[in-house]
Formats: sequence, structure tokens, C-alpha cells
Amino acid sequence: MNTVINAVKFKADPKLETFVAEKVAKLDKMVDNATKCEVTLKVDKPESENNKVAEISISLPRQTLFNSKQADTFEQAVLECVDTMKVQIEKYKASFK
Repeated sequence: MNTVINAVKFKADPKLETFVAEKVAKLDKMVDNATKCEVTLKVDKPESENNKVAEISISLPRQTLFNSKQADTFEQAVLECVDTMKVQIEKYKASFK
């Protein structure tokens, strides 16, 4: 699976990019036929709390799975996204049984 990490209107720290890549790699192990995974990180309203947004989109045959979470940190938002995406992948796989 080809993983693309986009940081909107800021430069992502290499540690953050590594963290995201490691967490998304777990999703890759769950599904064999994913072609692309796009992770978008952005700041929503810089002056407020819970302003870090992580979005994950995984392209699969016949379907694209999408999830967006908002939290205090990008790491927390990514973890929540990955957890929810695991459930979506399980539902996707169950639909073919």
C-alpha cells in the first residue's frame, strides 16, 4: 500500500511523520488489497482546544474508507483514527464472507 502523508499549512516534524507511518502500517497488515492510503494532518482554529485534525483515507477495490478525528495532539487524533479505521476494515472484510 502506498502511503501519502499531507500536512496542510504547516511543516510536519519527521518524528510525527514516522509515528503516522508506523500506525498506518498496522492497517496495511489488516487488508491485502489496499492500493493507497492518504493521511491528512491539519490545524482547525489554532486558538481553540482540540484543534488538531487527522484524516485517513484508504482506497480499496469497490470502496474507499474514510475517517476523521479531532484531538489535542496529532498523535492522539491519529491513534483514534487508526482504531476507528480498524473497525471499518473489519466490516469491509466481513461483507465479502
